[in-house]
Amino acid sequence: MQDKSLPHPGSGESAPANAQKAHKGLNRIWHAAGYSLEGLRAGWGETAFRQEAMAAVVLLPLAFWLGQGWIEVALLVGSVLLVMIVELLNTGIETAIDRIGPEWNDLSKRAKDMGSAAVLLSLLLCLGIWGAAVWERFFV
Repeated sequence: MQDKSLPHPGSGESAPANAQKAHKGLNRIWHAAGYSLEGLRAGWGETAFRQEAMAAVVLLPLAFWLGQGWIEVALLVGSVLLVMIVELLNTGIETAIDRIGPEWNDLSKRAKDMGSAAVLLSLLLCLGIWGAAVWERFFV
């Protein structure tokens, strides 16, 4: 029995550059979920991501208590998740740059600095949203 998810010799189809791209339907979703879990495990190996994840364990339930409607809850939760998303992307950039080589390069430094700046901006956005919600809840 032949695997129908991969092109076969003589079928006229060219094989994709990445064999994983040949997966279709539920098989593709299954594999993508596995890769996503691997990415989260890899992220857990980074101190900054672990710290943000532990803060999220506290902040996400708190968002449902602090938020005064679904829009505020969505902003509070979304801002925390955004920080974690940007941290994972920053770690991905740093990992790819480190794979290229350990020698100093101005473009590599620039890419890493921009990733770090993205994390900083996401943190400032998160702090601003949470600060406004706390202000609204307790001081207005």
